[in-house]
Amino acid sequence: MDASFVAMEQPNAPMHIGSVLIYDPSTAPGGFVRFKDILRFYSERMQLSKTMRQKLVKVPLNVDYPYWIEDADFDLEYHVRHIALPKPGDWRQLCIQAARIFARPLDLKRPPWEFTVVEGLDNVPGIPKGSYAVVTKVHHAAIDGMSGIDLINALHTASPSLAPPNQPDTWTPDKPPKRLGLFAKGYVRAWINPVRQIGVAGRSVPGLYRAAKGMVKGEFDVKSAIRTPKTRFNRKVSPHRVFGGVEFPLAEVKAMRVLADGAKVNDVMLSIIGGGLHKYLSAHGELPEASLTAMAPISVRAEDEKGAMGNQVAAMVAPLGSHIADPVERMAYVFAETSRSKAMTNALGARQMTEVSKSSPALFMALGAQLYTRLGLANRVKPVVNTVVTNVPGPPVPIYSAGAKMVSMHGMLCLVDGVGLGHVVQSYVDQATIGFIACREMMPDPEFYDQCLKEAFEEMAKAAGLRPAPAKKPATTRKTSTTRRKTAAKPKGTTSTARRKPAAKKAVPAK
Repeated sequence: MDASFVAMEQPNAPMHIGSVLIYDPSTAPGGFVRFKDILRFYSERMQLSKTMRQKLVKVPLNVDYPYWIEDADFDLEYHVRHIALPKPGDWRQLCIQAARIFARPLDLKRPPWEFTVVEGLDNVPGIPKGSYAVVTKVHHAAIDGMSGIDLINALHTASPSLAPPNQPDTWTPDKPPKRLGLFAKGYVRAWINPVRQIGVAGRSVPGLYRAAKGMVKGEFDVKSAIRTPKTRFNRKVSPHRVFGGVEFPLAEVKAMRVLADGAKVNDVMLSIIGGGLHKYLSAHGELPEASLTAMAPISVRAEDEKGAMGNQVAAMVAPLGSHIADPVERMAYVFAETSRSKAMTNALGARQMTEVSKSSPALFMALGAQLYTRLGLANRVKPVVNTVVTNVPGPPVPIYSAGAKMVSMHGMLCLVDGVGLGHVVQSYVDQATIGFIACREMMPDPEFYDQCLKEAFEEMAKAAGLRPAPAKKPATTRKTSTTRRKTAAKPKGTTSTARRKPAAKKAVPAK
């Protein structure tokens, strides 16, 4: 899985994930945080995460997967950058800067991560004046969503205290391996891989049998995945990105589960995204009749694998109900479809799905990814999914970095040809957020999509009884005549005013 993200790396589609973290420095000792304070805080915690000082070494001719080694030339100040927003320092400016930072590929000859401190957040609603943000970028080969949270935890504390951690730093750099030695080792592993594939295939048989049996009995429905429509987001992506994010009260999101008996928070968030896409594509006159579908990654990381590098994820296909305008009907549809998709994934074995990728030849993976991009197949073939929605639970209590309290977090995903829109659902303390990243050419109006998501949330909140019903108009006291007036005769083919349907209003994008 890790090697596949290295193989898929393209100039127009860098394979890193990240986040936009916002901090209030008033909680730090002295009431402020300088850039050098952040550097010192990070440097004292490098030993808490394996990701920070390791880099990739590729094997000649890609005969084997890349190896991780400890970088002897590690330089913290290269990886942590510093910029400031111009006045007025608002949310839109931050989103533009975050998108530009995120669009740039990482240097894979160094440890594959960068943090950019962005000062000057003076006019962001709900954020204290003088706050700053940290835009993070970490290559997907190094972390998945859950290990990304482990990385966040390593660089934060449970209080504003600046005391260094008790764990000693015993780090020692590695000597760069010889290319001939790497090739020889990779050549041997290339012969071993077919044996591994046989073992993986054998372990996959029970899962395939369960899945086939379930489809015969009608327990699983794969039609929704087969009917995935083509949209503006399903073609070759450009190198340019847009970013946005919305924030909702977590308690209200949880309360919306009443819209479908047995539903989870993830079903609610999928329904909100489905509603947002319904509004966005309808306004552009591009709403497909079939539901858009999302790839929803599933963590299979065991408890004893926490803190380990790399990826332990499988995936399922989740229909979003974007073709349904009514929020209650959409929620019921999403819950029913995701339940079937989860059952199919469980039958196949989520962990077993990750094992298949680990035994795939590295050379074939690299060639396949490059051919898909160079031949422009994303513009020619039908998409498997329309977007990605990943759910990563964040810390349930406030956390601090260099004494500054984190007040907000929004995630970002890597995009690939054929999938030009991605969503990260996160929770932090009492808030739930949806961060989205998109190809700029596919979504030139991210502020409008932001508004569509907010409106979809409000519709679901109203349907769940979380918003007061509109006040009833008082009964009229005007007296009416005791004798009924005759209705004027109407031309043939017309109806009375009371029964006439109102003219359809043209959709106007929200501002």
